[in-house]
Amino acid sequence: IVQILSEIRPDILGVCEVGGRDALEDLRVRLKGQGLDLGEVEMVSGPDPDRHLALLSRFPIHLRRSLDRVAYELNGLPQLVRRGFLDVTVRVGGGDDLRLVGVHLKSKRPIPEGEALVRRMEAQLLRRHVDSILEGDPKTKLMVYGDLNDTREQPTLRQILGEKGGGLDLVDIPAEDVSGDRWTHYWRAADLYSRIDYLLVNRALSPLVVRGSARIWRSASWRDASDHRPLWVNFRVGDEAH
Repeated sequence: IVQILSEIRPDILGVCEVGGRDALEDLRVRLKGQGLDLGEVEMVSGPDPDRHLALLSRFPIHLRRSLDRVAYELNGLPQLVRRGFLDVTVRVGGGDDLRLVGVHLKSKRPIPEGEALVRRMEAQLLRRHVDSILEGDPKTKLMVYGDLNDTREQPTLRQILGEKGGGLDLVDIPAEDVSGDRWTHYWRAADLYSRIDYLLVNRALSPLVVRGSARIWRSASWRDASDHRPLWVNFRVGDEAH
């Protein structure tokens, strides 16, 4: 993981599945040892005891609005979004603010409540959170990123992207690797390659995306790190691309 990230060299790193704070600090220290100093840290510890959301940044985290307990009701029973929602505002060069919402929705592993239904409920709550941000300030430069555990045509994605034309919708930034492939995840048990990790931006942030910069990492060693491949995009902020 450290080898791959030290070659990508992100200014801001969103992590969708990390252990406890000791594991996150270990990652930060190892990256710093490779010359990648991401000293600003946010971590969300939701109800899932093993998998947490985190963000590391070389830019200052200006505001923190993460939610570790997001409640809803399913089949008459109280539930919680298992990983919560990471939500920070990072102040980058030139005084521009980027609001970054990181998520990790319910996996496809079967549960009695129905994994697809739980994922749809989490997507609905995420969309509600996005609406509250953009209704409060439509000029917010917003990115929603993470492991959504569903492919592009599924209701989960349509719900998160929102209705086009209302000014609150999100735009999917399709990334690809050097071979032109767009899959981000390999499920070994089913021998299935799919695109379930996303970079979504709102209309205010979209013009700052550097055209053609969205990429997915491809190397011989990616499978040693994870069953997901990292993806990234550059933004033109001030006089620099990050």
